Amino acid sequence: MEAFTSLAGGLAVAIQPMNLLFALIGVLLGTAVGVLPGIGPALTVALLLPITFKLDPAGSIIMFAGIYYGGMYGGSTTAILINTPGESASMATALEGNLMAKAGRGGPALATSAIGSFVAGTIATLGLTLLAPYLVEIAVSFGPEDYFALMVVAFVTVSATFGDSPVRGLTSLFIGLLLGLVGIDILSGQSRLSFGVPELYDNIEVTTLAVGLFAVGEALYVASRRHIHEEKLEPVRGSLWMTKEDWKRSWKPWLRGTLYGFPIGALPAGGAEIPTFLSYATEKRLTKYPEDFGKGAIEGVAGPEAANNASAAGTLVPLLTLGLPTSATAAMMLAGFQQYGLNPGPLLFAEQPNLVWGLIASLFIANAMLLVLNLPLVGLWVKLLAIPQPWLYAGILVFATMGTIAANPSPVELVMLTVFGVLGFLMRRFDFPIAPVVVGLILGPIAESQLRRALSISLGDPMVLLQSPISATLLGIAVIALILPFFLKGLGRFKAVE
Repeated sequence: MEAFTSLAGGLAVAIQPMNLLFALIGVLLGTAVGVLPGIGPALTVALLLPITFKLDPAGSIIMFAGIYYGGMYGGSTTAILINTPGESASMATALEGNLMAKAGRGGPALATSAIGSFVAGTIATLGLTLLAPYLVEIAVSFGPEDYFALMVVAFVTVSATFGDSPVRGLTSLFIGLLLGLVGIDILSGQSRLSFGVPELYDNIEVTTLAVGLFAVGEALYVASRRHIHEEKLEPVRGSLWMTKEDWKRSWKPWLRGTLYGFPIGALPAGGAEIPTFLSYATEKRLTKYPEDFGKGAIEGVAGPEAANNASAAGTLVPLLTLGLPTSATAAMMLAGFQQYGLNPGPLLFAEQPNLVWGLIASLFIANAMLLVLNLPLVGLWVKLLAIPQPWLYAGILVFATMGTIAANPSPVELVMLTVFGVLGFLMRRFDFPIAPVVVGLILGPIAESQLRRALSISLGDPMVLLQSPISATLLGIAVIALILPFFLKGLGRFKAVE
């Protein structure tokens, strides 16, 4: 009851006219930057930090949170319609969502994305209100070996799930892990695989890789097949809204995605990518319509989008209670707190209860605003598919280039965008899954850091990975997940021979 009393006090702060305006500006900006490839909420918050320096702290932080939530919503729009995720967390949504759009079901895909985001965001924000102290205790109990084991589960699950061949999935993953080694080694201070290029010392930008593989690669692939097999897009066929069958197939993935997104988002180094891909893998295994996966299954949109938005609320748990950012946007929000002389952590709830609970209450309001804004725009967004293909993909290339330049104004960055675009084209051409490459780049450095920390603590004893019950269990799950696809494939061949 104490939490609800505090939330009521926060609601009184959040519904003040200026704070409502800040929340509205935040969700509008967040949706817009989520839609634009290469420009994410982290960059937007970073650009707004100097502008908001003299504004009210509560209103500014509420606006930053609105940008975060809006970016999660907006990233799914281009992921579904033109296979260009605005955010790396929307990559899993693109897999089935874009196929639904190509089949003329872009409206239902956007609708299940918006409604699932609202459901998951509301449940996860309620979880943030009630469960934050308990989840922080669990997160604190995780050791570096446990985090490494969690990363391994994510690696194996992603690699074994995407594409028809687990070997190709693992190959894609190792490409991503190799790219993750580029830059300055944190422990030794030595440069790795940078070949004397100063721009590579700060590692390869995730946005450059994601935009190159997805946006540029998709444009090149479509252009290469234009005269061989012209792909016919159907902008609208039937209702823009979800049918009774769509609702039936979506509500369980919404709930399961929330159960993945919130707790993993609350873990330090959890992020939004792991739960979205785990949600996709789960829905692919549990579905009653396995033949739809790879052709546009609505479960493959509903689950990852719910996990995506639930993780955004989960990310605020370690940020507010430990001062620990677990995503790029959370790091920018931490900078926002610090520019006002505020230090997130256990004392923040005691010293600034109105600000903290006002922020949490504003998340409920921002969630409702996003649903009201996004559902009426479904008809507008699906009209993007009516644009002639040459214009559409030329526009994608322009926005991809502009987004990359905005994030990192460097010729080297544009060269890398081109190289990754060609890589994305070749991977599509030879049927290699793309998502594991980006996952490897994002999680590879984190996994390496956690493994080295665990080995340093244990004086180099690798058995430390099996001494923790949590890491031993997670590694066991990873081994099973790795072996199972090969076993099932071999069993299928054996039955075919019989």
